[in-house]
Parts: sequence; structure tokens; C-alpha cells
Amino acid sequence: MDWKIELIFVPVTDVDRAKEFYTRIGFHADHDQRVSDELRFVQFTPPGSACSIAFGTGLGIDLEPGRQNTIQVVVPDADQALADLRAAGVPARGVDDLGWGRFVSFDDPDGNTWTLQQLPEPAAA
Repeated sequence: MDWKIELIFVPVTDVDRAKEFYTRIGFHADHDQRVSDELRFVQFTPPGSACSIAFGTGLGIDLEPGRQNTIQVVVPDADQALADLRAAGVPARGVDDLGWGRFVSFDDPDGNTWTLQQLPEPAAA
């Protein structure tokens, strides 16, 4: 049986500001559903990803905005990711070269930290 992670919640303080940010860095807007004045569900998907993020109001997320720092995304080119983020006005950090990959990090407007990893080339057999 396959187990697939398909949705990760990201806590935000301002839903519309978060929507603008994730649109600006190239995420696809999947849903923005206002169920009631107290409940709004927004879903975005990074380009090429099978896993989406969600945020909104009234979702019962027990995580304080700015505390999500565990999302790691694989990218084909860390240098290009850094350049693209900076071109979009995001003060991204990196590229950090480590034995297990090349890393770029950035924060969303609430301070939630994202890490992008370019995987190392496979060792020759």
C-alpha cells in the first residue's frame, strides 16, 4: 500500500498576504474556499510537486505562525532557485554546500522557514 503526503498546513496571520507571496514565488493557487465568515481554506501547490500546502482561517491548526520550519523541498538547481527567489523580491539565503546537498532557505511573510535542497549527484559505481 502506498502512503503519499499530499497536504501540509502552514500557519499564517494574513491569508491574503500569504496568497500574494506564494503566487509571487510561482506556487499554483488550487483552492480558496470561504465556507463561512469563520472558516476559509486556501490551497497552493509548488510547481511540479505532488504535495500542496494549505492555510486559512478557522482550520484548527495548532501551530503558531512563524513556527513552521520543517518543510524541505527538492529542487534541480539551488543556484537557479536562489536567483528566482531573489528576482521575486524574496531575501533568500544560500547556497550552502554540504555533503548531502546544496541548500537555499527563505522565510514567508510570517517567518515560516522553507529549505530547498539540490540533491548531490549519485556517486559513480
